[in-house]
Amino acid sequence: MALELDHVFICCARGAPEGDALVRLGILEGSPNTHPGQGTANRRFFFRNAYLELLWVSDPVEARSEQTRRTRLWDRWSGRMSGACPFGLIFRADGAGTAEAPFATWAYRPGYLPPGLAIEFAEDVPLEEPALAWLPFLHRAGPPAHEPTDHSLPMRELCGVTANLPSADLSLPSQAVRSAGLVDYRPGTRYLLELSFLAMKEVAFDLRPELPLLLRGVVTGAGLSSC
Repeated sequence: MALELDHVFICCARGAPEGDALVRLGILEGSPNTHPGQGTANRRFFFRNAYLELLWVSDPVEARSEQTRRTRLWDRWSGRMSGACPFGLIFRADGAGTAEAPFATWAYRPGYLPPGLAIEFAEDVPLEEPALAWLPFLHRAGPPAHEPTDHSLPMRELCGVTANLPSADLSLPSQAVRSAGLVDYRPGTRYLLELSFLAMKEVAFDLRPELPLLLRGVVTGAGLSSC
């Protein structure tokens, strides 16, 4: 069974005031979340098949603890203004059953997950590329029922993700997710995450400078990262 995108995150300032730009644009905000023991918190914006997470470190001690350190969330968040890529791409199985990631992983078992469950982080992804992980225990096809998705913008279903990176050289895990059609990478002078949505007409909304994010509506699409 293959993987599909569950959510993306962007490292933001404490409280993610950058998210106000999405609200002004007409994207409805969902419920926030905290990660006890991991030292992070977020604001979330849901779509029919994925969601956008604006993530920040709320407790530096927890984020740098022995349990959490290897995730490099602290390094990615604290270094987002000095060369670290602020993005993360989190995947799930595309249906019921078992799946395998196209990259080698290590198991992260934070205290906020039930015993026996783990987040599988990709090995050997440099800080200059988006973090990669997958959730073996998750099989949902859409957001929780109580989360809003009827945004005033014509953007409901995500169909493509592209990350612009300053370096054209990709690690083996990033090459693997690109080859699997899960995400595309392009060279660029600055980090930029482009999310493409199925829409009735071609539109684009550039959230810079508040967020390194471009929302694009496209008329046709045949699957994630291939709109």
